[in-house]
Amino acid sequence: MKAILIRDGKLVWDEAPTPELKDGEVLVKVRATAVNRADLSQRSGRYPPPPGASDILGLECSGVIEKVGPGVSDRQVGQEVCALLAGGGYAEYVAVPAGHTLPPPSGIDLETAAGVVEVFATAWLNLRLEGELQDGERVLVHAGASGVGTACIQLCKAWGNPIFVTVGDQSKREYCEQLGASATANRHDGPWDEAVRGWGGADVILDPVGGSYLEMNVNVLKPRGRLVNIGLMGGAQGTLPMGVMMVKRLCLRGSVLRSRSIEEKNQILAGLRREVWPLLESGQIKPIVDKVFAIQEAEQAHQLVSSNETIGKVLLRV
Repeated sequence: MKAILIRDGKLVWDEAPTPELKDGEVLVKVRATAVNRADLSQRSGRYPPPPGASDILGLECSGVIEKVGPGVSDRQVGQEVCALLAGGGYAEYVAVPAGHTLPPPSGIDLETAAGVVEVFATAWLNLRLEGELQDGERVLVHAGASGVGTACIQLCKAWGNPIFVTVGDQSKREYCEQLGASATANRHDGPWDEAVRGWGGADVILDPVGGSYLEMNVNVLKPRGRLVNIGLMGGAQGTLPMGVMMVKRLCLRGSVLRSRSIEEKNQILAGLRREVWPLLESGQIKPIVDKVFAIQEAEQAHQLVSSNETIGKVLLRV
């Protein structure tokens, strides 16, 4: 098969071994994959794949099952799926545990489905399970125009949870407000924490930025609030006002998806199908795609994502 390989710092479409199936896995012929921030980190050497995972980039894909491995009885050759991956999506074929695949939501074409699983799994996991979001609680999400951000906005609107998002420019503010954000702030226009406090504070925060936002996040949380860190775009070190944390009885959590066990991911995918798939199929929420590139243009796709000028997902068509 062919896959995107990293050679001398560049992304090259070249020959690579076709994956061999393990017990419980299926081989998917990839129709499309998506670019995630984690791909850029892995490429730079800052986010190695978990032990046993493919070192090829790509954390999600859509395609057709080409082969079924031993121990798989509930998937069939020829079945269309979208899949959550620990790696390997930038390729013609990828092996994945059968439980990490789902049928594309009805009404969403197979190519677009490549950008559904990772963002909505991340949003659902960290709002529902890690953030313990309850009815009516208020949510703050940073990088609101990102893939995960736009997923969170839509889920919160569907669930009836007010959501405040921070973004990087005025056009993204307007887009997020149209998508359903209750309030927004441009991080370049001044301290966003003052705006969040004026809005009423947050019960749950999803933060992909990390260190540089830690103190402000803690200060805008309401009593018994939960901060879930899902990324470190702003650094791995920050100032934690421990007195505020103690008085408010706050919960601070770190969360990753990629390195979770097969069993944990099975549960997350089951929750996704139970609670998110009906919203996608009814049209109440939708995948947001900024641009689609050919897989051979992965280099340009990475440049676009790293520019911070996108809204939603960037896909790679195989």
